[in-house]
Amino acid sequence: MLSINRRSALGLIGAATGSLVLPRMTFAQGKRPSVTIAVQKITNNNTLDIWYEQSNVGERIFFPNLWEGLILRDWMGDQGPVPGLATEWKRIDDKTLELKLRQGVKFHNGDELTAEDVVFSFSKERVFGNTEPKGGKTVFESDHKPTNAKELPAIVPGIGRRLWPALAGVEAVDKYTVRFHNATPDVTLEGRLYAGGSQIANRRAWDEAKTYNEWAAKPITTGPYMVGEYKPDVSLTLVAFDEYWGGRPPLEQIRFVEVPEVASRVNGLLSGEYDFACDLPPDQIATVQNAPGLEIQSSTIWNHRISVFNTQNVILANPLVRRAFTHAVDRKAIVEALWGGQTVVPAGLQFDSFKTTDMFIDGWAAPEYNPDLAKQLLKEAGYKGDAIPYRLLNNYYTNQTPTAQILVEMWKQVGLNVEIQMKENWAQIHDPEGVKGVRDWSASNTINDPITPMVVQFGPNGEVQQKKDWSNEEMNKLSVVMETSTDRALRKKAIARMLEIAEREDPAYQVLHQNAVFTGMKSSLKWKAAPAFAMDFRSSNWTM
Repeated sequence: MLSINRRSALGLIGAATGSLVLPRMTFAQGKRPSVTIAVQKITNNNTLDIWYEQSNVGERIFFPNLWEGLILRDWMGDQGPVPGLATEWKRIDDKTLELKLRQGVKFHNGDELTAEDVVFSFSKERVFGNTEPKGGKTVFESDHKPTNAKELPAIVPGIGRRLWPALAGVEAVDKYTVRFHNATPDVTLEGRLYAGGSQIANRRAWDEAKTYNEWAAKPITTGPYMVGEYKPDVSLTLVAFDEYWGGRPPLEQIRFVEVPEVASRVNGLLSGEYDFACDLPPDQIATVQNAPGLEIQSSTIWNHRISVFNTQNVILANPLVRRAFTHAVDRKAIVEALWGGQTVVPAGLQFDSFKTTDMFIDGWAAPEYNPDLAKQLLKEAGYKGDAIPYRLLNNYYTNQTPTAQILVEMWKQVGLNVEIQMKENWAQIHDPEGVKGVRDWSASNTINDPITPMVVQFGPNGEVQQKKDWSNEEMNKLSVVMETSTDRALRKKAIARMLEIAEREDPAYQVLHQNAVFTGMKSSLKWKAAPAFAMDFRSSNWTM
């Protein structure tokens, strides 16, 4: 039987794509340039709604160019909070946050931002549907009567309560002052306001749209760029909004083009067809860097690649089998083989940024690579070699397919029979029909607190439990502690226990490595990549 080590894992990867250099067009210089960006995917759900499109690809196109929140994320810095559509905020108590709106902010339709737009943006009509907050009832709700009632996609209220489980409503104190009222104490209210989903939409534009789909194809927001043209699965063009409160945008337009194949993105960059090529694997770095006038921008980001277990599968229902999966993986070998050592294996589902709030669990690590232990666990479980399906997308994540191939081989070495099932989209990945087993995912830290991703993705309102992949009663009780307690020591104890449950005792997932982003671009553009999927094209990040 073939054994897998770091050297042989490297050998599993084929030679890099040849460095074919094609003629490149000269970038047209003008008073205000336009750029074309080749991406693997524009959106997953064919909408531009930040509540519906909760994804890595959505982050790239939404922030900070189109959608904005009351508090912004410092995309080019430490990813922490900075003033946005609100200039200041303060706590009234453990359940209440008051914010002062920036005056004079214009929406893309010319309307001024007011408190009523904020109230609408967190209303039942816009987000929460018929759901009620945990621990209470809705106490503040817009009395606005829409001219066109719209039916929300069924998934949106669930996502709304995943991100705002106990929000009881938003109060318009005056034209430029709002108060967020929670049904329970929550130390993360400020963080939730700069996470994806909490951005502000124009109420009138919602009223005027005849259907949700019509509105979601061209939402009216406050960002430096507005939707010019959207062709689902083909392209999205954002155009400059010259009345932007932050100053005149530096680009005339930004055109995102969907180019699924890595080779096509790279060749388009080399030929001059594209100004940027996103989601490049490390084996393409040399090809781009060796071409005149091109460079690579790269960074590790606040996102971890993981694989998730479905415990409705009769084999995976046994935690010993899932533990065997986690101990069969040599994470360092994958990092070296596929990422050239340009990322790291994290300390479980944790981020270094948790250290700034003393919520990082020191001494914790991903499960050790121990194939002998994995074999012993399978023996104890009575596993007989039955096939376990692995639903897989073709490189939705960078290096996804070669990673899966290595994982399957590593699992095979300890006796696990895992069969890849290629799927075309996320709907097929989550399709309840048929037998599920293992699937790929990623987990992000969006508010600098371990509530994301642990509670948001794996807690009782999280996607894993909503999709019925996995559930744990103690985990759900601890999620309540994380969401409602103001005692830092108690919260830290809770997250430590949650790591033990989800990564050791009753594995919900296995962490593979921290994610990294590699973007090829024309050197003349003088643009810098953020440590995130997001691409910042504001004037502060663009020089000619």
